[in-house]
Amino acid sequence: MLENYLPILLFMIIGIGFGFAPLFVGFILGPHRPDDEKCSVYECGFEPFEDSQIKFDVRYYLVAILFIIFDLEIAFLFPWAVVLDQIGVFGLFAMFLFLAILVVGFIYEWKKGALEWE
Repeated sequence: MLENYLPILLFMIIGIGFGFAPLFVGFILGPHRPDDEKCSVYECGFEPFEDSQIKFDVRYYLVAILFIIFDLEIAFLFPWAVVLDQIGVFGLFAMFLFLAILVVGFIYEWKKGALEWE
């Protein structure tokens, strides 16, 4: 019974090897010449003006969540469009309901000012 798992174990070992081998080769063969400029903190082309441990404004997270939501909407629209002729009218109304829920959420975020950037 355990011999059935041997190909899976070999596949995992080879996959991990292919993942770590370039890291080790780069670490061994790569140049190690650190200087002050390479080791300095880099933030958008200028010197950082605050500590890196500050809390971000919640609007950053709101914009990121909105992006994920509407990106996933597109990910659901493509497969739905491919099989629309097979799922029929039920699939059409289900997608309208899905889009309506997303539009209501978008309008709510818009009214709350999550898209305003100051």
